[in-house]
Amino acid sequence: MRFADLRSVAFFCGLFLPSSLPALAQVTLHPQTMAKAGEVDPRFLSYNVEAVEVTGGRFWKPYDQEVEARLAAASEAGPRQNQPIGMDPSLFQYRAPIDLSNARLRKLAKNLEPAYIRVSGTWRNSTFFQDNDEPALKTPPEGFNGVLTRAQWKGVVDFAHAVGAEIMTSVATSTGTRDASGLWTPKKAKAFFDYTRQIGGHIAATEFMNEPNYAVIGGAPKGYDAQAFGRDVKAFRAFLKSESPSTLFLGPGSVGEGILLVPPGSGPSMPFIKTEDMLKATGPAFDVFSYHFYGAISHRCAASLGPAAGMSADKALTPEWFERNLAVEAFYAKLRDQYVPGKDIWLNETGEAACGGDKWAADFIDSFRYLDQLGSLAQKSVKVVAHNTLASSDYGLLDEQTLEPRPNYWAALLWKRTMGTRSLKPGIAPNSSLRIYAQCMKDAPGGVTLLVMNIDATAEHSISVPLAGERYTLSASELTSRTVLLNGTELKLTPEGDLPSIQGQPAPKGTLHLAPLTISFLTLPRAANSACQLPRS
Repeated sequence: MRFADLRSVAFFCGLFLPSSLPALAQVTLHPQTMAKAGEVDPRFLSYNVEAVEVTGGRFWKPYDQEVEARLAAASEAGPRQNQPIGMDPSLFQYRAPIDLSNARLRKLAKNLEPAYIRVSGTWRNSTFFQDNDEPALKTPPEGFNGVLTRAQWKGVVDFAHAVGAEIMTSVATSTGTRDASGLWTPKKAKAFFDYTRQIGGHIAATEFMNEPNYAVIGGAPKGYDAQAFGRDVKAFRAFLKSESPSTLFLGPGSVGEGILLVPPGSGPSMPFIKTEDMLKATGPAFDVFSYHFYGAISHRCAASLGPAAGMSADKALTPEWFERNLAVEAFYAKLRDQYVPGKDIWLNETGEAACGGDKWAADFIDSFRYLDQLGSLAQKSVKVVAHNTLASSDYGLLDEQTLEPRPNYWAALLWKRTMGTRSLKPGIAPNSSLRIYAQCMKDAPGGVTLLVMNIDATAEHSISVPLAGERYTLSASELTSRTVLLNGTELKLTPEGDLPSIQGQPAPKGTLHLAPLTISFLTLPRAANSACQLPRS
């Protein structure tokens, strides 16, 4: 389906389209009386910088052949075989370490504060922390698959300080961290925590292991099971509460449950541990229940897993695609309620699709999924949602080569600027045409912000709001465009790498018309909603 003609209309008209377009019944909203739905952390919208980005190593190979050629030339400069165990090496390509001192990167991340920066991922499980100031080891010690230097970790700590982020991470858990009987020992983790404290850093939250239900892929001993995880978690918790008692212990950090992407018997066989079995083995060990979620497997990996594992752009605006997110949240929330009742729940890693994202994860079309995920999980009081990644691979908020913002960055920026920490019940359920969410407005006690997404490809929709406010409407000339318009004007950085002026347009009370395939934030500072009478933060 082509959307060019329709989207070019939106280029000139912003929110409004000619009345000749088909329209459905108007939706009436009452922001003054919307009741509280949930509460989230001020750092709700967060992001990942994978450990392999910090150390350099073999991350997901780009789709773009020109980029692949440039990276292939760089691959001679570093290790080439530190991809996860048991996975096809052709899916990966070497990347040099990310430059966290880059002024543009810091400016753009600073505009997403406050946030958590999560430095973890499958690679972290088998990364050796080199606790000296010598050049990086050319070959990792036995039992490890990568090396993190002091200088690289100090770069993370300095970046976090500079951009208003708190650090979330995990520790090495591979065979190199274990004694002769295979039990995890805290020696390597202690060096890591001690050095962090020595340089003025603080680890705010940590998982023990990234995605332990696929532990062997991350370098755990062969035959690793739920009972082994339970023993390790108890040892790690005792260490953590002694070494850094203010650090939140997150777990278990599982992925791949709640929806069936790969039919039984299809694709390669990977050792798998059920989250419920792990929770039975650990007992109530965690301060926060954490999980990871991807609604699909990217086309890099889906070919070996069967067509059901993948996702295509022509289905990316369907309710079924959006609702995978809630199905997985419900699955893990049920386990949380049963095994660690009363604990907060965090989504520590998520994106369009696992294995680096599909090529269109960098396009405007994915902003609908991203914002729908934020809106729906805020209503469920999922406290933190950490997007993977800030600036790497196709699902990055920023282009890893140019650091130009992608559409999801602009979506994240508008969420940060307009949404407070309390979600509201909008009074209308999301449907196949409109996805509507409401939040107390940021820095405006009593104010309300509405997020309204018209996912209809052909029909204009309208809402009636009895208050005047300001609107911020995102659109694009094509759903697969990486250029985003705000109220009809292209969003792009200044030559100095600064953000453009982000200004809303007046939205009078009454009927607002919503063009097809647009995303609108509507701020209503005079809503006087009693659920939003909060002090300014």
